[in-house]
Amino acid sequence: MKKTDTTPLWVFLAFSSIETRKGALILIWSSLIFSIYCIPWVNYFNGYAWVAKLFLIEDWSWVAMMLPVVIWYWLSLKWIDKNSGWE
Repeated sequence: MKKTDTTPLWVFLAFSSIETRKGALILIWSSLIFSIYCIPWVNYFNGYAWVAKLFLIEDWSWVAMMLPVVIWYWLSLKWIDKNSGWE
């Protein structure tokens, strides 16, 4: 990402070390997948021991943090695309 004088700070902080749109998409998709992993699946599948071993999170705190981060990354990507911020 190339920084210009019009680039907002929130966009620069989201992708300051990412140089390509592909890298930004990888970051967004991996954050979204991690957000889905952070759903407390253990609360919904009580009878399955493998779910408790695979999904260790039992509360909504990680999802509550990850969803705004994914939205921030997505909005930053849209801003960069609109303003030709990729090299």
